Amino acid sequence: MPAKKLIKEENLSKSAQRRQREREHRYQTILTAAEKLFATEGYHKSSMEQIANASEVSVGAVYFYFKNKEDLIIQLLDEIGYVLRSTLGNAFKKHGPTMEGFKQAGYAFFEDFCVNYPEKCAIIFRESVGNSPELEGRRKKLFEKCTGDVRSALLSVCENQGLKFKGQYSAEVIAVSIMGIYERVAYQYLFWQDASNDIRLIGRDAVGFITGGVNYLLNEISCT
Repeated sequence: MPAKKLIKEENLSKSAQRRQREREHRYQTILTAAEKLFATEGYHKSSMEQIANASEVSVGAVYFYFKNKEDLIIQLLDEIGYVLRSTLGNAFKKHGPTMEGFKQAGYAFFEDFCVNYPEKCAIIFRESVGNSPELEGRRKKLFEKCTGDVRSALLSVCENQGLKFKGQYSAEVIAVSIMGIYERVAYQYLFWQDASNDIRLIGRDAVGFITGGVNYLLNEISCT
């Protein structure tokens, strides 16, 4: 997702467009610096002054773009959510509405998102947890969107295979369970056990367990 547009460029002169691009670049630079600090030092231990120093801007410049530190992590969470959903969605779409596509989306979570974006993982799974009601609400909204993505993928696989879930909440319950497993496995092995070097192998086991269970449930709770 591109940096937040402060003003539509088509309404600006050439020089104003250049200044606008500079502001958007500065906005993104501050976000990137904050992401790194929150992931390495922790959200609560990081200050706006540290973020300003890491961004090579003044503290006033940070406050120009963000109301406070909470606003910063909320903006980060939105951008990280976009990357996460795009990563899984693109992997699924590449293989179509099949169980193979569903499996590849799971692999993408561990082998692409978790491997290539460790700092984003720290923000979404650790640093954004248990803070203000507003931040928790934004985090809840993100996971609801991800759960909705998984549910939609499940239903499209069923439709493609000529199956239909019997239970009204079956697809949703499976989607909630999958998101819970992915989050828990990522937290366990990226942060608690520091097994990030083995996350690909761990992810393969997790995805194998999940897809095996989904296949079993499709046979048990669906009908043609």
